[in-house]
Amino acid sequence: MAQPKTLLELDTELNAMIMAGESMTALDKFYHDDASMGENDQPPTVGKAANIAREKEFFAGVEKVRDFSVTTNGAGDICSFSQWNMDFDHKVYGSQCFTQVSMRTWKDGKIIKEIFYYGGKSDFSQA
Repeated sequence: MAQPKTLLELDTELNAMIMAGESMTALDKFYHDDASMGENDQPPTVGKAANIAREKEFFAGVEKVRDFSVTTNGAGDICSFSQWNMDFDHKVYGSQCFTQVSMRTWKDGKIIKEIFYYGGKSDFSQA
């Protein structure tokens, strides 16, 4: 019988899927049905279906990607994090270039809460 994957292994697999352009498949696979996703101090979007819809809308607006890569990640007992370099053009938000940290809280092998931390011109709530 195979050993369960560690949070670091799960986080790394999730990130690899996102970088390979498989974000929606990754959301379906790794996110809890009651998952919440938030940006900085903005109110979170709650529920896997609502977050998939939100992410589909965001990614549909991406016109050009120059960099979308993980520079580091780590994990503890119930949380993982990933630091991303993001450099892309978006139909709504324009040219974006920033570093983002994704902080993920896991429950039963699925992400129950994720918060994206970033600053500067990447404040998507202002668009």
